[in-house]
Amino acid sequence: MKYQSLRKALILLADGTIFHGKAVANKEGTAFGEVCFNTGMTGYQEIFTDPSYFGQLMVTTNAHIGNYGTKVDEVESDGIKISGLICKNFSYDYSRDAADASLESFLEQNNLLAISDIDTRALVSYIRDNGAMNAVISTDVDNVESLKKQLAEIPNMQGLELASKVSTKEPYFYGDENASLKIAALDIGIKKNILRNLAKRDAYIKVFPYNAKFEELEAWNPDGYFLSNGPGDPEPLVEAQQVAKEIIKRDLPLFGICLGHQVIALANGISTYKMHNGHRGINHPVKNLITGKGEITSQNHGFAVNREETEAHPDLEITHVHLNDDTVAGIKMKNKNCFSVQYHPEASPGPHDSSYLFDEFIKNIKTK
Repeated sequence: MKYQSLRKALILLADGTIFHGKAVANKEGTAFGEVCFNTGMTGYQEIFTDPSYFGQLMVTTNAHIGNYGTKVDEVESDGIKISGLICKNFSYDYSRDAADASLESFLEQNNLLAISDIDTRALVSYIRDNGAMNAVISTDVDNVESLKKQLAEIPNMQGLELASKVSTKEPYFYGDENASLKIAALDIGIKKNILRNLAKRDAYIKVFPYNAKFEELEAWNPDGYFLSNGPGDPEPLVEAQQVAKEIIKRDLPLFGICLGHQVIALANGISTYKMHNGHRGINHPVKNLITGKGEITSQNHGFAVNREETEAHPDLEITHVHLNDDTVAGIKMKNKNCFSVQYHPEASPGPHDSSYLFDEFIKNIKTK
């Protein structure tokens, strides 16, 4: 692009800390959310459209964002789900032949405020030391006191139910209706690549809204049940927890990912907690305690399952642990056809080390 003088912008954290930058594409505006960071070197389009990021301001640790443009099929939902973007260097031009458009135009289409020229290394270091917190990005740099007052009114992520903001309003189908298996999926923020992974394993999926009752899922007579990823605190999702309880009580095949994993834990009386900083990136190391093998995984979560309570539960077994901090990364029930993981085996973006988990789910269905 030709040189232009970009509008001043800032990020104001809830504790009053300010970092200064510029507005991408000279766009004016203000956006609120919980600030978080993702360490992925690629996959920004999939990250921005992941429903699990709803309500969050995304800091990208990769120094260059936008350099390979965007592609229409590299999305995980019907549009951008982050509240705003914070980056170091924003690339207005892109060099990938396969790209359909620039990231600038993609952000414009989704009316997303982005700011660049931020010292993201300093910002991420600050967040790591002080924890995830609410923040605001804005071009209204001369009215900091007003921004502080508005920021104080934004609810904290802890206790916040967000699944209803991203879930489908009506049930819909995905895959081949002549497939050999039928799977009922509860959408509490589902990613498209999860549906792709199930469909390519000869499954036909019916996706239900976040507040659907078990009886609605059961009426379709599915062979297995799935609880998706999603945003926010799992504790307020009482209806989803009840669905999980009913599935478990009947010993029906059940698989949960991310928020679905936390819902399954809560359905078993295990508490969850908000992490000081979540796990967000595409290179998180996990150990499979059953096989002894390591996996490099894609992760995106700000809440975790209580490990001590899980270890003490007579019916639960920890199957995977995160090797950076020993948090629970996977569980299974000893006496029921139910398992879940805290990370994303469907990746998108990320490595495919954990895609075998979909095969295990299909095997559980076929051997029920």
